[in-house]
Amino acid sequence: MEGTDPVNKKLAAALSGGAVLVVALTGCSSGDDGNKELDAWAKKVCDALPAQDTKVDAANEAIKQAATDNKSPKTVQETDSQAFQDMSDAYKALGTAVQQAGPPPGVDTGDKKQQDAVKALNALSTSYADLKKQVDALDTKDQGKFADGLQDVATELGKLSKSSNTALKNLEQGDVKSAMAKQPSCQKVAASGSAKATQG
Repeated sequence: MEGTDPVNKKLAAALSGGAVLVVALTGCSSGDDGNKELDAWAKKVCDALPAQDTKVDAANEAIKQAATDNKSPKTVQETDSQAFQDMSDAYKALGTAVQQAGPPPGVDTGDKKQQDAVKALNALSTSYADLKKQVDALDTKDQGKFADGLQDVATELGKLSKSSNTALKNLEQGDVKSAMAKQPSCQKVAASGSAKATQG
């Protein structure tokens, strides 16, 4: 199975540092009383994050594991396919959570920021679903073709990992960032994100 091993490693490398859902929430909140409506809004969004962050992490871990264990092409295909499906579901769920929370109250252009975040999260969901289709279509019987196909998937995955980090960034600014930083669920995801960044 040496043929796919270097490519599998590339797939794992494409994941490192990617898919951390909340990257802007560093540091403590400003300590002000804030805006109760905005805090309630932030809670809705933040409470949806840990479960999806865990799902994305588990999917990343599965891909890395399949890549480093030098599994057969068929096993790698099945593992990656399921992982991309899970990532697609996670970003879809986040998009739905942000959509249902509505625009952040009392924020300039809150409507636009909310819709942009929903659009970005839904686009990520679609992109991971497309990667699943791409992996499902690979020829596992031909080692060379499979390796080439995985290389393409790794390239796409690298791009997606970068864009997943910016999907919520525009929403997480100013008062919204402070309100989200106060929420225990967002703090939890931000802490795990910092830990992952340190490990990576």
